[in-house]
Amino acid sequence: MKNDPASTNSGTATKWSAIILAAGKGTRMRSDLPKVVFPVGGRPMVCAVVDACRAAGVGRIVVIVGYKQEAVREALAGHDVEYAVQGEQLGTGHAVMSAAGAFAGAAEGEHSFVLCGDGPLIRASTLRRMRQVHESTGAAATLATAVIDNPTGYGRIDRNADGSFRAIVEHKNCTPEQLAIREVNPSYYCFGVRALFDALRSVRRNPVSNEYYVTDVPELLLTAGRRVEVIEAVPPEDILSINTPEDLAEVDRIYRSRATSAAASEVTR
Repeated sequence: MKNDPASTNSGTATKWSAIILAAGKGTRMRSDLPKVVFPVGGRPMVCAVVDACRAAGVGRIVVIVGYKQEAVREALAGHDVEYAVQGEQLGTGHAVMSAAGAFAGAAEGEHSFVLCGDGPLIRASTLRRMRQVHESTGAAATLATAVIDNPTGYGRIDRNADGSFRAIVEHKNCTPEQLAIREVNPSYYCFGVRALFDALRSVRRNPVSNEYYVTDVPELLLTAGRRVEVIEAVPPEDILSINTPEDLAEVDRIYRSRATSAAASEVTR
């Protein structure tokens, strides 16, 4: 995988950072805009992901941009973020690897969330729980999963007979038995930074899609003898996919309802 250099808008990495994937097209949105700039709650949806990271104690945020990156940069104007460029659309693993230059020389004690910019229902409380588990266990990777009624399209969490994590299996690669699994991967990850980029160098193209997937990293870390923690921590509502304008309207409704409830709670305190 070829690395693209990252441009830096702030200083050196803090102990906790975040890599937000925002390079995709969103081809089913019936628009030529990047999906992450569509409004949820009256502003680009990627802003909600940035806010959740800040509320969870993240000091440094690197946003991966690519398709029509100027629109994403404009959407995040005023936010203290950095950018790395994914020159080609070669999968989530390739996208994260595009930020390798931004994390060159990372210390062993540095950690990073890896999140998708099109998930505005993400909660800071979920990220804080992931962070606590990750730090307290000394894990190289910590994943938060969700159990949903209709897992179609999502990567499945494949576990061993004793319930321990074995792998994330992309929907298109699932066996019939794996397709029946309802515990899914909503793409909430945190990694030790050095462990993440070391493992990414070993990721190979998926034989079905011909892309590089960050979902291969936890299994690679396990194989290398590193600790991987998995917590069922994401409410099903939070992982609603935004693939169409109709999906966008539903997520916007939920987001605004939450904001109204939060404001009412503040008033009654």
